[in-house]
Order: sequence, then C-alpha cells, then structure tokens
Amino acid sequence: MIPAPPPASIKRLLPWLVAVAFFMESLDTTILNTAVPTIAEALRVTPLSLKSALTSYMLSLAVFIPISGWVADRYGTRRVFSSAIGIFTLGSLLCGLAPNLPLLVASRIIQGVGGAMMMPVGRITMVRTFPKSELIRAMSFVAIPGLIGPLFGPLAGGLIVGYFHWRLIFFVNLPIGLLGLYMVHRHLPDYRAERSDPIDFVGFVLFGAGIALLSYVLEVFGEHSLRPPAIAGLLALSAAFLALYARHALPRPHPLLRLTLFRTRTFRAAVTGSFVTRLGVGGMPFLLPLLYQVGLGFTPIQSGLLIMPQPLAAMSLKVLMPRILSWAGYRRVLLSNTAIIGMIIACFAFIRPGYPIWLIVAGAFAFGFFSSLQYTCMNSLVFADLSDLDTSMGSSIASTMQQMSMSFGVAVASLVATLFIGGHRAVSPPEMTSALRHAFLVLGAMTVLSTLIFRQLEPGDGSNISRHMETPEEAA
Repeated sequence: MIPAPPPASIKRLLPWLVAVAFFMESLDTTILNTAVPTIAEALRVTPLSLKSALTSYMLSLAVFIPISGWVADRYGTRRVFSSAIGIFTLGSLLCGLAPNLPLLVASRIIQGVGGAMMMPVGRITMVRTFPKSELIRAMSFVAIPGLIGPLFGPLAGGLIVGYFHWRLIFFVNLPIGLLGLYMVHRHLPDYRAERSDPIDFVGFVLFGAGIALLSYVLEVFGEHSLRPPAIAGLLALSAAFLALYARHALPRPHPLLRLTLFRTRTFRAAVTGSFVTRLGVGGMPFLLPLLYQVGLGFTPIQSGLLIMPQPLAAMSLKVLMPRILSWAGYRRVLLSNTAIIGMIIACFAFIRPGYPIWLIVAGAFAFGFFSSLQYTCMNSLVFADLSDLDTSMGSSIASTMQQMSMSFGVAVASLVATLFIGGHRAVSPPEMTSALRHAFLVLGAMTVLSTLIFRQLEPGDGSNISRHMETPEEAA
C-alpha cells in the first residue's frame, strides 16, 4: 500500500540520502581502475587478468537491474534500499579482505547485487516522493555524485595505493555504507505497490545464464585454460540461452525485458548503437591506467591526474551539448561524433615514453567531451518515441544493455591486448606498451564501424526531444 506523502523534513533529507548511496557506487566504479597494476602485483597475477574483478561487478549489475523495480514494489522501497546498501557494504568488506583473485571476483559480484538495487530503487523513491514540479531540481542534486565520483575516483585510487594500502579502496565504503543504513532507517519513505506483476523467473534464469556464459567466454578466450572446442561449445550454449529467452519473452505480457520495444526505430538505434559503441569506449578506463603505469612508468597518482581531464571535460562542457543537439540533430551528431571518438581512441596508440604530457591531457579532455556528448545523445534518444507506459521498461533495458556493454568492453579490450602479447604472462613495459597500442587501434576501428548502426536514423528523429532541451542558463 502506498503511504501518504512524506513530510517536508523527509523531502529535504531524501535527496541527501540517495546522493550518499549514488556517491558510494559511482566512486567505487572508478576508484579501482587506477589501482589495477598495484592490486595485480599484490595478488600475484598479471594486470590483464584483473579484468575479471571489473567485469564481474558490471555483469552483476546487468543481471539484477531488471528485477529491481519488481523487488521494490513487492517488498517496499525502505527494506530493499537498506538491503542494497547492506549487501554493497558487505561486498566491499569482503573485497578488502580477499586473499586472491577468485575471492575478489566473488566479492565484486556481491557488490554488484547491492549496486543493482541501489540506483533504480533510489530513483523510484525520488519519483514517488516529489511532484513533477520539484522532481527535476531534486534529481539534478542527486546526479551530482555521479559526476564527482568519476572526477575524483581515479586520483583517490592513486593516492590510496601510493600512500596507504590497496585494500583501503574498498574499506572507504564501510563508514559511508553504515551512515547510509542509519539514514535509510530514519528517513526513507516506504513505498510498495498494492499489486505487482508476477516476476518472470524463467526469463531471469535464461537471460542471466546467457550473458554470464558469454562474459565467461570473453574472459577465457585467448588464454590456454580451455581448448577451442570447449570455448565454441560454451559460446553456442550462451547463444542458445539468449535465443530461448527471446522466444520465451516475446509472447509474455510481463517479460523480464520487453523485446518488442526494439521495433521502435529510435529505441533500437539508441540501445544497439550504445551497446556496440561502448565495446570500444568501455575498455578505455581499464587500458589507460595500464598504459600510464606499466607502459610509461608513471606513478598511480600521476596516472589518476592524467585521467581526471576526461570527467572534467564532461562536466564543464555539458552546457554546450543541448545546443549542439538542437542545431545538428541526433543523426548527424551520432554519425560524426562516433567516428571522432574512434579516431581519438586510435590516437592513444601513438603515446610512447617521452610523449608530451600536454598532448596526453589534450587527448583525455577531447575523449571526455565527445564521449559525454555521445552518452547524452544515446541516453536521451532511448525515450524519443516511447509512450509513457513504456518508459520504465525502456529505461530498464537501456540500463541493462549499458552495463553489459561496459563489462564486455573491458573484456574485449583485455582480450585484444592479450592476443597481441601471446597469452596471460608477465611482460616487460615495452611489450605491454606494444600490446596496448594495438588494442587502441582495434578499439578505435570498432568504434568507427559502429557508426553504421546510426545510419538507420532519419534526419528528424529525436527532434521532439532536442528542440525542448535547454541549458542551465536558459532554464534559470
């Protein structure tokens, strides 16, 4: 049963509560990248092997995000949100205590289960608490941690491994999580639906098994732990699970993910284009710290500073993005911008010892700006032609595919580098630099080729969104 509207004091505290949870999650997704070489050395594995600690978290998000709305409606936002923070905090503790890579991966999966519930349930609580006239202002405040986390995460990771111990990267979540649990218990409204649609448990199993197997194949491909026939068999089994899910979901009135939305051209182009584009872009946060620290010999702190221009560009130039979209339209922006991103990624292949620092910073700034423009386009185009009844499902599909593509992007980037190295083995800095150089070229070419997906758009697609966009100055 949905309770009465909360008092003004709850409405004042709720954005802070959700922002704390979002900050903890956004910081965690970026702080680890800079520490990859140090953690790999401590766990006595190669840096490329540590990709599983990154992909397992994002894959866990992709699997559990689709059921987060149903769980909140069924068990109430307060119970689910507090459980999500508790699970995420427990996963962080286990990550910090993990003595080896398999246990670290298992702990990251636990973190992902909590993270998959935090963000969607937090948004649901905000939407049900604030009237539409106040929602944009409240959500804008909550979005700030999502910008601050990527800005300071790489530097924070560098500082921790440079002056303290890498395990502190995970332990910093503990006081934040405990504070969040206290605030949830005291101040979070408890919303639940009077009736909820039945959960698609069969679809959940089929979809989760399919993408988990596919992710595992990408993890082991290029290694020597499995023979090619075994890898081919797992790949075929993964495809079979996903095909069975599609056959199961299409006729159902309440599927886990409603695939019929892909019949809408703008939705199909935005979601599939985002997925393919992120296969190239999503590997960059993993590869760049390896290039800077292993290949060029920079310290973790210097590596974090070199990554900071990317989110800084995304934040400082967001004011220009609505104007660019309104002037050029979605089709032209996505076709040209995707090609530009691919060429920028390829340019990182030319970085060698002695390369001018200002050119690295300029490349990072350009990559951050054009990537942010790309994400703004794709994330908003998702809703261009969806009805109000389909927006929630469209958001779930887009979020799930985004997390899948980010996970696969890291796996693909590591796979390409591994193939050029000749397997997972200890390598010298020149060998690592050479492998990463080839990886940047391959990822850049993949990104440029993804422009073919956006050719299905028509010049007027998305105009119902872009013409209503306004900059913060215009809104004021």
